[in-house]
Amino acid sequence: MNLFSAMEITASGLYAQRARMNVTASNLANARTTRTEEGGPYRRQDPVFRAVPISERFSELASDPHARSAHMVEVPEIRADEADPQRVFDPNHPDADEQGFVELPNVNVVEEMVNMITASRAYESGVTLMQSIKGMAQSALSIGS
Repeated sequence: MNLFSAMEITASGLYAQRARMNVTASNLANARTTRTEEGGPYRRQDPVFRAVPISERFSELASDPHARSAHMVEVPEIRADEADPQRVFDPNHPDADEQGFVELPNVNVVEEMVNMITASRAYESGVTLMQSIKGMAQSALSIGS
């Protein structure tokens, strides 16, 4: 496997973590949204990650034994969480039902913050790895000169 393959794998991880941070930010921004275009409260979103063998993307690596075990990350979809919304008694809320209950999004702010921190740390690790790969490539180029 070459340095460009390593960069491509790392870049796919960075893309996946960026997508995770964007979805988490959307969940946090809509944690109190009770009315959406689809009707009802906002539904928490989750990115779906899929491991893709690098040999599927780069056919020239199909014969490389190291490439057969290497995988990239893909985000094929963003899926709505099907958990029930939270029901809170607030008879003065404009979206309250006849009994005075309001359906709030199924977003747990603490859980979303943990997701954001985890995604941020994973992204930072990916950036560090990309810098290491870049340093190795520069070192390899300096050997030849």
